[in-house]
Amino acid sequence: MKSREQEYREIFMSEALEYYDAMSRHISELERNPTDEPALNELFRLMHNLKSNARAMGFIPIGEVAHHMETIFGLIRSKEMTFTGTVVPVLFKGIDTIGEMVRAVGADQELPDVVRLLDNLDRLVKGEEPVLEEAVEDDEEAGRKLELSDLVYIQIKKLDHLLNLVGELIIDRDRVLTLSQEIGNPALIAAAAHFSRIADDLQYSVMDARLVGVGSLFNKFPRVVRDVSAAEQKDVELTVVGEDIQIDRNILQIITDALLHLVRNAIGHGLETPAEREASGKPAQGHLTLSAQAERDDVLIQVIDDGRGINVNSVRRKAIERGLVGADVAATLSDEAVQAFLFEPGFSMAKEVTEISGRGVGLDVVKLAIDSLGGQLRVDSVLGQGTTFTLVLPTSIAVKGALLFVLEDRNYAIPLMHTDSVVSLQPDDFHVVGGMLLARVQEENVPVVPLRRLLHNGDGPLPAANKADLHGRQDIIIVNYSNRKLGLIVDRFLRQQDIVIKPMSKPLDTIDLFGGVTLLGSGQVCLVLDVPALTRLFLARRP
Repeated sequence: MKSREQEYREIFMSEALEYYDAMSRHISELERNPTDEPALNELFRLMHNLKSNARAMGFIPIGEVAHHMETIFGLIRSKEMTFTGTVVPVLFKGIDTIGEMVRAVGADQELPDVVRLLDNLDRLVKGEEPVLEEAVEDDEEAGRKLELSDLVYIQIKKLDHLLNLVGELIIDRDRVLTLSQEIGNPALIAAAAHFSRIADDLQYSVMDARLVGVGSLFNKFPRVVRDVSAAEQKDVELTVVGEDIQIDRNILQIITDALLHLVRNAIGHGLETPAEREASGKPAQGHLTLSAQAERDDVLIQVIDDGRGINVNSVRRKAIERGLVGADVAATLSDEAVQAFLFEPGFSMAKEVTEISGRGVGLDVVKLAIDSLGGQLRVDSVLGQGTTFTLVLPTSIAVKGALLFVLEDRNYAIPLMHTDSVVSLQPDDFHVVGGMLLARVQEENVPVVPLRRLLHNGDGPLPAANKADLHGRQDIIIVNYSNRKLGLIVDRFLRQQDIVIKPMSKPLDTIDLFGGVTLLGSGQVCLVLDVPALTRLFLARRP
């Protein structure tokens, strides 16, 4: 994996070489027509940008040459100097030198000496004659080299199209592998295995081309934190961790507004004023951390503050008052499950802000953005100590890991992003509370429902649970969405595999319970369940 410094260096090189090519073109236009204002303005702009970028990267000599050149183009723009006489060769030499310096940076070589060039540029600014080098005959020719950048800018839509094609290839790969195993021909099996390896390499190469460091987004937040802190009259220190973690650029773009909202919310409502913090025995300065880390096939982005925290009991009361959950069931819910109510649309209105420490305003919008990616939004909080919001995101949005299972002789898939665990339990392992089936899984009471009831039981409430309806071993997929766990009883598990999710065709695309379809290696169509929609349906129809 590239380091952040390598990534920024490559970006600088790519842009600098493009600047150099554009400078060479525009100065030639200016030589043909010294009054060409668009060319002159563009030269001034390019020099200014190169100066800023070079200084930011620590390439001070490049920045100095660009600064001197910018000054002279500024004088030409203001009519204090004309692009004639000895000014012309000196500026041409300056642009050639910039090209040499940029190529030297790319090759990790020593930068050329620019003392004479800078002296001549200073002479021009002072109105003095430069000291020009004598022309040297070169039968094999301006030692000049024409070089292209080894970096290319590609439109995201082109990468999207390429990734879609790879997705189709992955589907056919699975079909070819299945057919080769059924036919049993050794040569066909070997060819299919080779095809599979090539398809895998191509898939990962295309996905890798779309990856960017989260630092490209994180680096925008110091200014945001400064501005919001000043507006809220709070003292906030920002720490950024994990800028080198790579993620799909489209995913990063989609979560930008969500992350901005969480940071503003943390400063505005999570962190206390300096006086409030000191009164509660905390340092006057609040601490906010933006963190990214890789976890298996996912990327975890966290917004962590050491502020007020969330009053879970207040949230629990509000959830009961608003009819989101019955009092008997609410009493059995864990703190994490209660905090999930913060993500309900409109749960926290302005008059309720102080009762739940301001958390929850707009969190439903943040959650919807994460849902659109097939990700998860989690919240962990300790009253008086702080809150952590965790965005669990896939590294790619085209190919996803999924768990395949069978229900009523049909194959279904659930994205692994929302799969917490799979368990097999006997009827005696269940108990009934408030008409709802519960199972003790990993020291936690998890509501359980037969999936067929959710899919086929109409719009009315689910019938009260009865352990007598359970016979023999029950295969259960524990899904996790917005800090809520739900057990889905299925007929049997199949396997785990990567799938390419395709959108449902009309009119099936109006069915919320399915997030799309995929094709299995056997050629069968497999429906992909939408866990957020299933969870919402269960909450709306539970006994």
